[in-house]
Amino acid sequence: MTAPTHRIDPPPAFLADPALRAVLAALPHARLVGGCVRDALLGRPVHDVDLATPDPPAAVMAALREAGLKAVPTGLAHGTVTAVCDGRGFEVTTLRRDIATDGRHAVVAFTDNWRDDAARRDFTINAMSMTSDGTLFDHFGGLADLQAGRVCFVGVAAERIAEDYLRVLRFFRFHARYASGPPDTEALAAIRAAVPGLARLSAERVWSELKRILTGPDPAGTVALMRSTGVLAAVLPESGDGAQLRAIVAAGAPEDPALRLAALIEGDGTHAASRLKLSGAEATRLVALRAATCPPDSADDDTLRRALADTPKPVLIGTAWLAGRTDALRARVLAMPAPVFPLAGRDLVARGVAPGPAMGDALRILRAWWLAGGCRADAAACRAELARHLQG
Repeated sequence: MTAPTHRIDPPPAFLADPALRAVLAALPHARLVGGCVRDALLGRPVHDVDLATPDPPAAVMAALREAGLKAVPTGLAHGTVTAVCDGRGFEVTTLRRDIATDGRHAVVAFTDNWRDDAARRDFTINAMSMTSDGTLFDHFGGLADLQAGRVCFVGVAAERIAEDYLRVLRFFRFHARYASGPPDTEALAAIRAAVPGLARLSAERVWSELKRILTGPDPAGTVALMRSTGVLAAVLPESGDGAQLRAIVAAGAPEDPALRLAALIEGDGTHAASRLKLSGAEATRLVALRAATCPPDSADDDTLRRALADTPKPVLIGTAWLAGRTDALRARVLAMPAPVFPLAGRDLVARGVAPGPAMGDALRILRAWWLAGGCRADAAACRAELARHLQG
């Protein structure tokens, strides 16, 4: 079946990229696919550029080398070769069709049929392809859906989800970024029925998709939709009612996934961090955001210094967002240098204190005195207090 075609005139600007044109000249059967096509049609910035071709990987590599371009076999088992031109990489994947699927992975075979390749993709807006002259091939009405702000599965929604349950989370990610109206009813019905299958997904893939959802311009509505379908409880049982997430988004908080996750969950964050297998830095930040408290807007400078002495500045600013503090307080925290306790063990050794429990006790007492004074005492004042403590 011949795909409906549309001539995009003038062709999207990214097609004029010299490096891309060199790759396309070496691979005359290739087309642009995926996100670069979708975003170009919407006038959005194009970042990663992917290509597809009916030619097998070996032929792709040979053609690239013949044209003087570097060919890297980055994923030959999946038909993917990376073409390198002017130091930039372009993934080129041979057309594929699914032989078998298990709800997460597919066994594929190479094909030269563009429709078969489009039919195995998730959403209509991701199933279009474009030639170097701006001719768009659209088997499943992706252009109309894109223009209407609809995210629809290719073919039967339930079948696409059964092939890969990660598509449930991808639906919400794409809905957040591209939908301008109510969600597709067939998609939602299929998603509700597919909730038990989400248990097949790895924690790493769940967090990867959740992170992308949370870093959207306004994830609160999408998160509410996930809650109404039962998806949120399945993938993030620690989630709360979403009120704090809505509040920080409305207040203009940064698109920080850890901050938004901290606003979404209940509890101390340790279970969520462990279950989602967050990186060490992500887990530390999440737990700190859930544990720390922010001083009130009326706090004086001494109080803020004490808070900064115990809490890293990015965490304290994050807790200010979570607590609904004013811009003025965040600005004060941002401008204030983080105080550092001036004494260390060597200062006590110089006064004859041997390393051990007594030294630890003395440092704790001295630091408490320093904190009580608003972290104002310098090294000389702290050493004087140390002398008084030892005499006492």
